[in-house]
Amino acid sequence: MSLKIRLLLFYLNYIAPKNPYSQLSPQEVREMNAEELNKLGHIIDDDAIDMHRVYDREIPVRDGASIPIRIYKPSQSRNLPMIVFYHGGGFVSRSIDSHDKVCRRIAKLNEAMLVSVGYRLAPEFKFPTPVYDCYDATSWVAEQAHQLGGDASRLVVMGDSAGGNLATVISILSRKLNGPKIKYQVLIYPTTDARLNHPSIKKYGKGYLLTKDMIDWFVNHYKRTEEDRLDPMMSPLLETDLSNLPPSFISTAQYDPLKDEGAAYAQRLLEAGNEVIYKEYPGVIHGFINMPKMTKQTLYLHEDIKQTLEEVFAEKSLIS
Repeated sequence: MSLKIRLLLFYLNYIAPKNPYSQLSPQEVREMNAEELNKLGHIIDDDAIDMHRVYDREIPVRDGASIPIRIYKPSQSRNLPMIVFYHGGGFVSRSIDSHDKVCRRIAKLNEAMLVSVGYRLAPEFKFPTPVYDCYDATSWVAEQAHQLGGDASRLVVMGDSAGGNLATVISILSRKLNGPKIKYQVLIYPTTDARLNHPSIKKYGKGYLLTKDMIDWFVNHYKRTEEDRLDPMMSPLLETDLSNLPPSFISTAQYDPLKDEGAAYAQRLLEAGNEVIYKEYPGVIHGFINMPKMTKQTLYLHEDIKQTLEEVFAEKSLIS
């Protein structure tokens, strides 16, 4: 573990410890996260990368509702490959804004149009609302790809943490519902099992930024009932049929309580006959894709994603 990450953890654990999530309301957590991002963002993350164009809009989802999206265009080129990104935050916190810098990096490095989805959050909108928001948004992106300047035949879903969960659940739903054709899924330290019984949760569940207390709090706000934990749309590791899914790149962090369930999901996908690249990044903690100033592993992860997607994006559509 790098000295910078050790110092960050020392600061968070001993200099500026937070109240346990179990004592906080969702709004208090959102405000605390926003304050923390404002205070530490420039210390752990790089400056925002300039883009050719970044703009927000509202799109329709089911039940007459609408949600925000943010569209990142790295160049004026048309027929760009497309990435639909779902942010992390335990389904309760974080937003398009909290993941703006990482989305800019991903779009720029991969020379792809990226659409970041502002799905509705729990507990105001419990499971499965965030799932269907993301599915509807992905369907909308696929349908509007040409108008947006993108190529629906090179559509990738991607997310970190809770967003990684949403990315793989949308991949499963798309197969089941004959929905948008997803070419690849990138899952960044995903949560895949709401039973929370994997050894890494106990081993790394305290002192490494993401804690067991926080994970319990997130799940309790996201679920409607205890039975939801066993629903494959919440716990994709429990899906009985994982065959014929898009190829996957799955990354985990060495000191992450979610590490084991990410690795277990990669193994399940392999056993079901899917193409999977799995990599555990050493010496890092949950959330490290947002910490390029803390560790070189962030840059290695971005480079691995770029190299993987270069092959995925190599075959261009004939649509211009």
